[in-house]
Amino acid sequence: MLRYILKRILLMIPVLLGIVVIVFTLMYVGGGDPTISILGENVTPEAQAEIREELGLDDPYLVRLGNYLLDLLHGDLGQSYSENRPVVEAIQDRLPRTLELAAAALVLACIIGIPLGIISAVRRGGFVDLGLTLISSLGNSVPVFVMGYLLVLIFALTFQVLPSSGYVPVARGLENHLLRLILPAVALAFGVAASILRMTRSSMLESLGSESVRPLRAKGLSKRKVYLKHVMRNMLIPVVTIIGLQLGNLIAGTVLCEAVFNWPGIATLLV
Repeated sequence: MLRYILKRILLMIPVLLGIVVIVFTLMYVGGGDPTISILGENVTPEAQAEIREELGLDDPYLVRLGNYLLDLLHGDLGQSYSENRPVVEAIQDRLPRTLELAAAALVLACIIGIPLGIISAVRRGGFVDLGLTLISSLGNSVPVFVMGYLLVLIFALTFQVLPSSGYVPVARGLENHLLRLILPAVALAFGVAASILRMTRSSMLESLGSESVRPLRAKGLSKRKVYLKHVMRNMLIPVVTIIGLQLGNLIAGTVLCEAVFNWPGIATLLV
């Protein structure tokens, strides 16, 4: 097991190296001049040439790539041209907000998805089951930004019970902070909750139909005891697995969600 884990970790190194080279190359050939971000639109050619020489922007591609990779090995991600500060500081400032949004969405998705999945399995074939199946299908089909705009339209513009966008630090008021977290967290959680619901339902049905559960009822155990002590225990294993896999989707989903709700996290920094 340890050997397998070490092997997978070692395989990550060339993958990450390839990603770094590809992104660096795209930025290199993509055009644009960082000196304009630093000095503004009315920069003189002399000042522009001085900044380019100072930052090494006139060096050949391989020299710039080699210097960048060496800096990465020392933990230096470079200087942000747009914010005029180290990239590490910009990430440290924004990353907690993205993680907060993803964590809130994950907790909300679990609170919604697991109980509804259990109800859907217990009432298999009924109207409740059909309705929840339809909702889970919609959750897997509707993009995050569409759900975000729908929530803004309903709760911010129509009923005016929640703010449409923005961010308020906790230090300036916990209530205002949480109110602005609700809509982006719900928009991000909707698709994840749908996946958890479907997995919970299928896992619950599989546990209910297993050979180990059927004799328990014949022994006189109550339905509630069978569900809580035996069915739920077996059901949670694949559900926890799918929750872990959804973490990547949550982080990716924040790109659109933060843009819609103007949430100042890593995604808006990337844009």
